[in-house]
Amino acid sequence: MFPLRVTDVKINIKSKRLIGPINLEIEQNGISILIGANGSGKTTLLEALHGLRKLSAGKIEWTISRNLAAAEQAFVFQSPIMLRRTVAENLAFPLKVRRLSKSNVTAEVKIWAKKIGLEEKIKHQAVILSGGEMQAIAVARALITKPKMLFLDEPTASLDGANKKAIEDILISASSNGTKILMSTHDLGQAKRLAKDIIFLHNGIVEAHCSKEEFLSEPPSKAAKQFLAGDIVL
Repeated sequence: MFPLRVTDVKINIKSKRLIGPINLEIEQNGISILIGANGSGKTTLLEALHGLRKLSAGKIEWTISRNLAAAEQAFVFQSPIMLRRTVAENLAFPLKVRRLSKSNVTAEVKIWAKKIGLEEKIKHQAVILSGGEMQAIAVARALITKPKMLFLDEPTASLDGANKKAIEDILISASSNGTKILMSTHDLGQAKRLAKDIIFLHNGIVEAHCSKEEFLSEPPSKAAKQFLAGDIVL
């Protein structure tokens, strides 16, 4: 089943093509990893799928209604965006927007603070924490509503190994509990650890979309082979 279908999508700014045409069918389960060289269009594509970019052409379709799609997806940016409030208030914010009861909000905040190892800092101001801690809050805040789809734009790019593993563990758990994850990364090792399938983007075009095993064993294009080899991709 494909909860998300992309048909002939293009995004231009004035006369400059950013991405497209792109055709994709995103499966309902597992973690799909979007890879490609810097400037290949990964962020633009993720933003388009989440509705943050206006399409120049084509369409994006959900198998659920448009209203539900908006409510049941979340996005985590590369640089964490924190409210100038406590850890608890950051985690609680999306639940309060959905008008959950105070008792339910408190319970969920405690659960997620523990998951990300911040139960002892739950009353600390989020903006004074480390980059890794803030990114963990951003991921937890996105997942606390149990979205059906989660988009992440290189969420561990600036993190050390321990913080990266902590977030990867959270994503693996969320995926196993039914959240579909579409995530961009420049880290090939991370793609190998997490991906069910890989989408390879080159110069704004999807050059490959296949299983991780197929992509790694038989890269489908010259650019893909260069990327896997660690060479500069032009």
